[in-house]
Amino acid sequence: MCPPTYFRVTYAINPWMDPTKPVDPALALLQWEDLRDRYRSLGHTVEILQPLPGLPDMVFAANGATVLDGRVFGARFANAERTAEAPAHREWFLGHGYAAVHDPRHINEGEGDFAVTGSWLLAGRGFRSSHRSHAELQEYFGRPVIGLELVDPRFYHLDTALCVLSAKRDDVMYYPEAFSPGSRAVLARLFPGALIASREDAVAFGLNAVSDGQNVLVPAAATGLLKPLRERGYAPVGVDMSELQKAGGSVKCCTLELRD
Repeated sequence: MCPPTYFRVTYAINPWMDPTKPVDPALALLQWEDLRDRYRSLGHTVEILQPLPGLPDMVFAANGATVLDGRVFGARFANAERTAEAPAHREWFLGHGYAAVHDPRHINEGEGDFAVTGSWLLAGRGFRSSHRSHAELQEYFGRPVIGLELVDPRFYHLDTALCVLSAKRDDVMYYPEAFSPGSRAVLARLFPGALIASREDAVAFGLNAVSDGQNVLVPAAATGLLKPLRERGYAPVGVDMSELQKAGGSVKCCTLELRD
């Protein structure tokens, strides 16, 4: 995770961002700290990436890399405003004992568009990550990559439209209307028992959640997901990330998972 020390909305690179609307940095920090502390209370270790001035979106640490089996597939950002985040992530990994760190050739924004299940790597495209990054990802990790086309600009990253609830069980939840017809058909085939989110919960960032296979930290406003998650045996934990959502990110965007 990366503290929102320099968090502001000073430009617009997704439909949620509006530089004319004020942001409360103190509230953003409190919400971020609450998320960090909830992870720790659940027994997880939280590593901290130090923020850099001039990079207000660096708080969205999920975009910086994809980590699997202790190997790191780095990011290459689509927008110039975020380009300098990639080397900062790379330096952190190299400085923390990761020997295999790949500097990508093609545009990808880490776990913003890449999701890991037990059987596949799901890879979003359409707004940020290039389709060319999918083959590069597959070659690096040696796991089958399933490309998914995003068609609604509000769901510009895969992690705003789909959440892996249990990698071990290939269990996911997603919002079908965020995807092209062909990608919806693929998702229905791969995950016939998936939890389908409503439009209301999707626009409340309910799919920008993090699950450890038991506990699901989900944006608090996505109340319609709580009951179906409990019915599936999960323990949903509502987290208020409303200030950070002004920049188009929530729980998952603030969380890069280290699968060592």
